[in-house]
Amino acid sequence: MTKKLHLLLNDEIVYLDGAMGTMIQQYYLEEEDFRGSQFENFSKELKGNNDLLSITKPNIIKEIHTKYLESGSNIISTNTFSSTRIAQADYELEEFAKKLNIESAKIAKEAKEDFLKMNPNKNVWV
Repeated sequence: MTKKLHLLLNDEIVYLDGAMGTMIQQYYLEEEDFRGSQFENFSKELKGNNDLLSITKPNIIKEIHTKYLESGSNIISTNTFSSTRIAQADYELEEFAKKLNIESAKIAKEAKEDFLKMNPNKNVWV
């Protein structure tokens, strides 16, 4: 934990973002959205694999992170709830687990950095 975060925790209430899946549902995505161009010929159904959106629809994931930051979250978590080889095996995408984690972290970091450009006095972390 960074010293700045530790000090903030002693002085203020720190807010964590909320459920990514609930926010994703508001976009009413279809199978094609989950597939993107990267998985358009994939043999298995991918709808519901929210972590895959970090690859196929990164703009949506970034937008959700930004909404949480704008609503007052100090900490945003990555879109990696099921980015493990075991969970991705349900979709036969276990070899993408590492990439999902990397891309999700990049998106969250980018959202944080963009937010801080507009709000330099805020304290936010990924």
